[in-house]
Amino acid sequence: MHFDVERRTVAGRSVLTVRGELDLATAPQLRDAVEEALAGSARDVVVDLTPTAFLDSSGARTLISVARTAVGAGAVLHVVAPTANTAVRLTIDLLDLGAYVPVVGSVGEIPTGIAGRDAGT
Repeated sequence: MHFDVERRTVAGRSVLTVRGELDLATAPQLRDAVEEALAGSARDVVVDLTPTAFLDSSGARTLISVARTAVGAGAVLHVVAPTANTAVRLTIDLLDLGAYVPVVGSVGEIPTGIAGRDAGT
């Protein structure tokens, strides 16, 4: 299956949309994309798993790792994973990923306290 990380900026946040399977083979590509976003001007990073077909435990570990990297850079990383994407949500819920990384069902659910930093943009 084809894997891709689409990069765009929305309201001062770097949004990384993951397509394909996020697993042991592809997780390094996501790590590189997050690190690149943090090295740029991104204050916050959103990893959108809406179109992601599969997430394994190594992909989940990578999400935890890049969330910690974001915190170290003074940013916040949010993971978007709609409940309708059962292939991804199963892994997120089984591993209780939300205890380590902010997980929301849509971009609109990202807390306004973080979005409030974008008010001047």
